[in-house]
Amino acid sequence: MQKIKNSYMKITVVGAGNVGATCADVIAHKELANEVVLVDIKENFAEGKALDIWQTAPVNMYDTRIKGSTNDYSKTAGSEVVVITSGLPRKPGMSRDDLISTNAGIVKSVTENILKYSPDAIIIVVSNPLDVMTYCAYLAAKKDSRKVFGMAGVLDTARYRAFLAEALDCSPKDIQAVLMGGHGDTMVPLPRYTTVGGIPVTELIAEDKLNAIIDRTKKGGGEIVNLLGTSAWYAPGAAAAQMVEAIVRDQKRIFPVCALLNGEYGLNNIYMGVPVKLGKNGIEEIIELKLNADEMQLVKESAVAVKEVMEVLDNMKMF
Repeated sequence: MQKIKNSYMKITVVGAGNVGATCADVIAHKELANEVVLVDIKENFAEGKALDIWQTAPVNMYDTRIKGSTNDYSKTAGSEVVVITSGLPRKPGMSRDDLISTNAGIVKSVTENILKYSPDAIIIVVSNPLDVMTYCAYLAAKKDSRKVFGMAGVLDTARYRAFLAEALDCSPKDIQAVLMGGHGDTMVPLPRYTTVGGIPVTELIAEDKLNAIIDRTKKGGGEIVNLLGTSAWYAPGAAAAQMVEAIVRDQKRIFPVCALLNGEYGLNNIYMGVPVKLGKNGIEEIIELKLNADEMQLVKESAVAVKEVMEVLDNMKMF
């Protein structure tokens, strides 16, 4: 374990469902903090999950303490990083606007409660619909956008890289990739910036196969829902934990992250996926890739779709 600098390190995960509990479990295994606090609205749910995870510590050999809390945010005081996974999944017959309204209310309340006790916390949003919920947390937090961002690109690139590793029969460790745009069908994988052991992926796989993988990546969440009847949790939880690690260990990793753009890529006042440098201050730099005309067109189209959903939230006049 890397020595904890300066003081006691605490990380909070709000929402003890599958994604939140997985995220807390991975953070504990990696010993990223002295303490992980799991918070949920459901009575005793977070306490039960936390106790179960803590009982793996003697087996998996880690020291991080995991504590659960039913809606008592005072236990989260002094958290360095907070991961928000709260929200309801979309139910049959529920419109997109209903889902946004319900989950925005939850994310707004969670963000305000967190900042009462941890005003300096860096906030990572995992709640869906991702881009608009990150925007919602930013409006509620009223703080520097470099400290409020969303997890989508790390998960989406993980799916893309996993599919490529299968197709190429190679180690996923050697695949590097970047995706941009909204989280969902309009995401923009960038084959030109995808490499395998430093070799451009386009030299290793036929174009039609690569396009099929890109299409599968865009629908990656839906594929799991169709198989399981519920959304994914192992990969999203691990992806959020990887972002936490980059921050608390000040790794300055380059990840695609849902960030607020103010002029980058010619876009303004929009939260969407772009490559950033992630370190102890949150987003330390937004990286502007030199996109060709086709790539830029796809990013602009994705931005239109994201902006439409952000406007739904604006029109609700919650802020």
